[in-house]
Amino acid sequence: MSEILLLNALLHRFDVVVRDPVWGDVHMDSSLHALFQSKTFMVLDRIRQLGPVALVYPGATHTRKAHSLGVYHIARRMALALVEKGEIDFVSKTGLRSFLVAALCHDIGHFPYAHSLKDLPLMRHETLAGDMLITEPLRQYVTECGADPDQTAAIIDPDRSAGESRETLLFRSFLSGVLDPDKIDYLTRDAFYCGVPYGIQDADYIMRRLVVHDDKLAIDMKGEMSIEALIFAKYQMYRSVYWHPTVRAATAMVRKAVYLGLASGVIQTTNLYGLDDTSFGRLLNHNKFPAFKLARDAEEKRIFKLAAEHPFVESNPLHTALLDISKRVEAESTLAQAADLSENDVVIDIPEHIKLETDLMVKIDDYFEAFDKRSTLFQPLTVQRVSTALRTIRVYISPQTGVKYKNIGALVEALLG
Repeated sequence: MSEILLLNALLHRFDVVVRDPVWGDVHMDSSLHALFQSKTFMVLDRIRQLGPVALVYPGATHTRKAHSLGVYHIARRMALALVEKGEIDFVSKTGLRSFLVAALCHDIGHFPYAHSLKDLPLMRHETLAGDMLITEPLRQYVTECGADPDQTAAIIDPDRSAGESRETLLFRSFLSGVLDPDKIDYLTRDAFYCGVPYGIQDADYIMRRLVVHDDKLAIDMKGEMSIEALIFAKYQMYRSVYWHPTVRAATAMVRKAVYLGLASGVIQTTNLYGLDDTSFGRLLNHNKFPAFKLARDAEEKRIFKLAAEHPFVESNPLHTALLDISKRVEAESTLAQAADLSENDVVIDIPEHIKLETDLMVKIDDYFEAFDKRSTLFQPLTVQRVSTALRTIRVYISPQTGVKYKNIGALVEALLG
């Protein structure tokens, strides 16, 4: 399609301006803004982007709606940069609009603690988002944006069989990859609100250096340092913010409460979908199920104490067994019984494996080379070691248990080997 028509899809009547503290003026047209202000979308305005991180960083109260706005903004700037360079001249206007809507709506299926509850039998938020976009009322909003609801859903949710066209695969790779707009926004936004310097990304420079290779996002040689900065920023943000021991304690408490509630039939998986923070708290507060006290304690800042920690060793079968939450709850019961504690006085936390993505091609003159083969700092083995070093098994116990926690360290060593 001609550059003029594609630019028209990204620029014509984008006269609605939303002010964002991170990126400044964010431009939308009236149809995109109507979607952004829809009742369904407003649920995201009542879900904190970082959940319990505000326990440690009080400024971290920004919402998933604000993050979604930022992802849309970066995605639009990315598309503009690539269209102006003639890098994606084969895409359609409808496809380009579907990409914008997908960026804006990528988190529309989110519910509180969705990322932290991945090891529970729950639908992925991407699947929920896709289902919402192809049904009313969102389907009409998406159509009025000049986007295809089915293509938009397929860009967000890679498991949809309808998403096999070249164009859809291209936009899906834009939305989820090394330099995706989601990562650029959440690292920068989370660092901004937490008041830490680690995550800030030079988005302007990144946009200038983008190219496309084999229908995937790539970067020119001058932009290599942007990749290194992003990878290191992600590592630092996980180490200092996302996986702070207090944050992990609160997360583990809520996860155990929800798991036990589901396992006992007190709540159903469908009860969690579509909730905001307030209704999530109400669901767990207005029930006398004993394990729900864990979630109430986390909300009211009665956070469990760190009693013991141990590096996660993937080759250790005792460690990998604990990745199954049912086995983890059994281990918690074993520890509690051995330490003469109540069953719900102990929680074990094991962070999921975090991939520090390096799968990107770099343009050198008239040929391309893999970033991880060129980088002296981020060779595959180094990246693997850094990612592994982030994972720590931590055992937390209720602060009401007094001095009993002093004996739990030896019990943990016996359990983990």
